[in-house]
Amino acid sequence: MFPEFEVVPAVDVQDGQVVQLVGGERDTGKRYGDPIEAAERWVDAGARTLHLVDLDGAFEGERANADAIAAVVDAVDVDVQLGGGIRTVDDATALLEAGVDRVILGTAAVENPDIVARISEDYPESVVVSLDAKDGEVVVSGWTEGTGIDPAEAAGRYADLGAAGILFTDVDVEGRLEGVRAEQVRRLVDSVDVPVIASGGVATLDDVRALRDAGASAVVVGTALYEGAFTLAEAMDAA
Repeated sequence: MFPEFEVVPAVDVQDGQVVQLVGGERDTGKRYGDPIEAAERWVDAGARTLHLVDLDGAFEGERANADAIAAVVDAVDVDVQLGGGIRTVDDATALLEAGVDRVILGTAAVENPDIVARISEDYPESVVVSLDAKDGEVVVSGWTEGTGIDPAEAAGRYADLGAAGILFTDVDVEGRLEGVRAEQVRRLVDSVDVPVIASGGVATLDDVRALRDAGASAVVVGTALYEGAFTLAEAMDAA
């Protein structure tokens, strides 16, 4: 999925605009304009993959920014992974047929793990399971509901079901520009044989290096890029 460590810009969409949340809390986000403009900016800067999230879909349980997301997918010629509000096999299949390279399942995978196997059977290497952790447990429904599930234990189960990779988001540090907690990523990496994509807390180039050294196959970066803490080129060079 990632032949070498990759820096993946985030394009999170709420109400049709790019938004970066703080700590996964709804209505804490800062807006950064049009999703297509943001996506094209990152591709022009050298991004090989884009990470798209329908934030309204994550909170409401059904996709709410479908048109904006589809426009981004049509506008760029790089790999696109998409999460937020994808709850059924039909949802995932429609997106994969429409040009999305990988679907990210969070709530749906927790509530119905077999969905991972069902989609992966017809579309190998197309499902990434999102394990968003808050206070040490997996949270769902837009990071609002705890599950009591340990992320590392869950990761192994989803890998066995055919997940192409695990997206691990450290919600406690998400969007705060206060640094990463690489030891949590390392624990997850050690628990599975599939790629782990790290997300949450990246503030400096040292954070990018720390996640690479912890064994992550890629890192999703949002706020730090939008706020100009470093450029995508600098992050790619650091990696």
